[in-house]
Amino acid sequence: MTEVGLARLQFGVTTVYHFLFVPLTIGLAFLLAILETIYLHRGRDPETRKLIDFFGRLFLINFAVGVVTGILQEFQFGMNWANYSRFVGDVFGAPLAVEALLAFFLESTFLGVWIFGWDRISPRLHATAMWLVAAGTSISAYWILTANAFMQEPVGYVMRHGHAEMNNFFALLSNPQLWLEFPHVELGALATGAFFVTGVSAYFLVRGLHRELFDRTFRLGLVVAFVTSLLVAIVGHEQAQHIVVAQPMKMAASEALWHTSPDRAPWTVVANIDPAARRNTDVVAIPDMLSILAYNRTVGRVPGIDALQAQDVRRYGPGDYIPPVIPTFWSFRLMVLAGTVMVILAGYGLYLQNRERHLERRRYLRTMEWSIGLPFFANTMGWIMTEVGRQPWIVYGLQKTAAGVSPTLTATDVWITLIGFGVIYGAIAVVDVTLIGRYVRLGPDAAEPEESPVRGLADESLA
Repeated sequence: MTEVGLARLQFGVTTVYHFLFVPLTIGLAFLLAILETIYLHRGRDPETRKLIDFFGRLFLINFAVGVVTGILQEFQFGMNWANYSRFVGDVFGAPLAVEALLAFFLESTFLGVWIFGWDRISPRLHATAMWLVAAGTSISAYWILTANAFMQEPVGYVMRHGHAEMNNFFALLSNPQLWLEFPHVELGALATGAFFVTGVSAYFLVRGLHRELFDRTFRLGLVVAFVTSLLVAIVGHEQAQHIVVAQPMKMAASEALWHTSPDRAPWTVVANIDPAARRNTDVVAIPDMLSILAYNRTVGRVPGIDALQAQDVRRYGPGDYIPPVIPTFWSFRLMVLAGTVMVILAGYGLYLQNRERHLERRRYLRTMEWSIGLPFFANTMGWIMTEVGRQPWIVYGLQKTAAGVSPTLTATDVWITLIGFGVIYGAIAVVDVTLIGRYVRLGPDAAEPEESPVRGLADESLA
């Protein structure tokens, strides 16, 4: 484990951990905004108010943990990745500053208005506050993904004095990678929130608790889960086709395609991959499917790893430009598998809603309790494929990952912080799971609407 390997491990672990909370924050914010809009149109129904307060508690816990884990993650840019920070600082400064000064303050300010504004401001203004929180979470994601999209497909820059400087701000905002990556992440976040709401609702429905109440959120969650899961797959397909052009090596690695495919390229479902011998055995493939995925037609060659390696050597000089093939290959398939199961589960749930099949519905509800983890798993696999598949580049085509670490970094330094972050994140995980479990068990009757439990939780946190 070299300094580079340890620094990559630390950033990868903390990023995956942080991203467990981000999509749930985005998805729950929009679902709460929808619930509050329903609350207004139903004449301020007290039962709907209970649901808003109940899921509001869970949202607030998740939001707080997400903020804390995000702050710890940022420390690594200065500690472990100083060369990288200097290289891209003149590009990333503007979008990340806008994210902090506009998006984060927007969502934080109006979240405070929403928490403490019950019965102090008009119901319409209170609902508007939650819609602004939801908008803020999405705007925040947009600006952060603007930076990530630059790492995947650099645009709007010039090279001066050995580092990248932004020369076209609008080119950053119109990056084709961004406009595929952002809707993919946003829709995935909405699906995460929908499956969370559906799964928590199923917990109560299975036990016969508050059936009329949680049947509402179960139905709402199913509709959002089905629509967004289906759209995630569609946008993901468009993103994969863009990768064929923008990062062909990532696409080849995700298919373990060592040699350029024939005109009618099959898609490998599973295979035993041998990177040393550069061959695959025990292959199960679907004829023509890779050409369809890449070009929307049955005929079309996909460049292989060997040809792309030779091309990159000619372009960038001697070196190994092949990403880790096995994790890239399997993370892509596990993401697709999880996404497919999500679409099937949500669609089957909508089918059961229109049928009186109580035994099947009960079994389905138990399944949906555990399905909460599916979108988290899909999100994680997607990010692993995205980031591991970009290696050896930290900024594609401009800076290699090994060149981005801090010049004075030692393995001991990273081990100390890796263990320290592990202890902190472990403690945060215990607190998060304990709090969410506690407030789920308390249910929607934890407090009367006149004394909002969301506000009570905020008061406890401040104390």
